[in-house]
Amino acid sequence: MKIEQMQWTQSAGWNPEIPGKLAADANWVLVFGSTEHLKNKRHISNIRKAYPNALISGCSTAGEIFDVTVLNNSLSVTAIHFEHTRLQTTYARINNSEDSFRCGTKLAQTISHQGLRHVFVLSDGLNIDSNELITGLREQLPSGITITGGLSGDAGRFEETLVLWQDTAQSHVVTLVGLYGKELKIGFSALGNWRSPEPEHTGTHINSNTLYEMDGQSALELYKSHLGGHAAHLPATDTQSPVDFHSVNNDTSLAKEDINRPEDDTIAVIKATTEISPPALNTAPAELAVLISCVRRKMALRQKPKQEVEGIRKMLGAHPTLTGFYSYGEISPFSPGTKHELHNQTMTIIIFSET
Repeated sequence: MKIEQMQWTQSAGWNPEIPGKLAADANWVLVFGSTEHLKNKRHISNIRKAYPNALISGCSTAGEIFDVTVLNNSLSVTAIHFEHTRLQTTYARINNSEDSFRCGTKLAQTISHQGLRHVFVLSDGLNIDSNELITGLREQLPSGITITGGLSGDAGRFEETLVLWQDTAQSHVVTLVGLYGKELKIGFSALGNWRSPEPEHTGTHINSNTLYEMDGQSALELYKSHLGGHAAHLPATDTQSPVDFHSVNNDTSLAKEDINRPEDDTIAVIKATTEISPPALNTAPAELAVLISCVRRKMALRQKPKQEVEGIRKMLGAHPTLTGFYSYGEISPFSPGTKHELHNQTMTIIIFSET
């Protein structure tokens, strides 16, 4: 596997200059950037000219990860030459969240299953029910095929998110890349990086995924009490809050917003931290690591997201190339052998290597 990276910013332009050395040898290019720059046809045209034979995948973001830097309003380009791995791509249009299961089913049915090792999904971040998308994929894909990916963002505006398809940035689109070949090794993990320093509560009024009361008290008022000064600016500060409630009975290490909680569920108050714990990665030494992290973590940690990425670098070592983005949802098994899930407030790591 050969990899090269370049970045575009308003102040510096392309660094290093485009095109790079891989040129026609690149067979997959990952492009993550702001909605403004992803819509700029000149940028995408330059990338296509630099890598004429590559499958170009990408999406708009709530922040771009380029090596150990976290930027906004940039373009991050990672070109990859797989020596033994074959790629196939497909897409589906999604009108609204009710289309999500159908969309997942269509994507999984469209690609070849012969020799398939992994699928990587990039989705519109606003018009999707990600759990239904994953269910549709999982029901149609062969057993043992892993699914990773993420939901596109738009810098926390929640107005329009974009996915690249046929070199054009489009909304209402989900793309899937199938990766084929026995030499391909995939690793993945989800790092919640939330801690529960407070006493646990009992949910006394819960309807599906809506929490109304804990310990007989208003869940909203308890939330405000934990927020302190943040509470005065709700609901605007909700996505920036370093505090959340989480169902202990589902998974204490991840914060997920779409859990159907039963009555009398045990609820923990969790707080964001930049501490990094080693993930359970089932792969050979990493060559490429794609990091997809939640916009809410980025907002809650303010100036500290870079520390998380630096922690990943320290954990994985100096060799692997790091790329990725801040998203509106992350798709990955929590660890090897567990089911594929939508995560929120989570840093997911997807590792690719060839042997």
